[in-house]
Amino acid sequence: MDSSEYDRGEWVLRLAGSPDQVVRARRLVSMTLGRDHPLHDDCVLLTSEIATNAVVHSRSGDGGAFTVTVAYSARSVRVCVQDEGSAEVPCVCRASPDATGGRGLPLLEALAHRWGLVREAGSNKIWFELVLEPAAVRVSRLAGVG
Repeated sequence: MDSSEYDRGEWVLRLAGSPDQVVRARRLVSMTLGRDHPLHDDCVLLTSEIATNAVVHSRSGDGGAFTVTVAYSARSVRVCVQDEGSAEVPCVCRASPDATGGRGLPLLEALAHRWGLVREAGSNKIWFELVLEPAAVRVSRLAGVG
């Protein structure tokens, strides 16, 4: 998807790397899209997951900051969280059923149309895209419709 598909704009917010700022990241996405946007709920949930990862698993949570970028249109949304880096590469690890964490990237993998991770210049940039897709209708249901 290129940037021309996000015709409604782009918003960027830099936040302190503390847990209470995850709420502000979610609020940015919610206010940018509006509650009536059909991708609102999934975007807010996934933003919460990747912003939490920035605070918990990167140097952003050690007195640093992270940046949230939201680009959107009526049919698609792209959210990116850039943190201050980590010693380990973020992984899509499978959490045990009784674990209290470790489900952020697997959830991202399950819900996002596309997502990715870029590590450069000492930072992690995790992004996702959600796209409205037409509902699949079996051809047999259309037979006889004229």
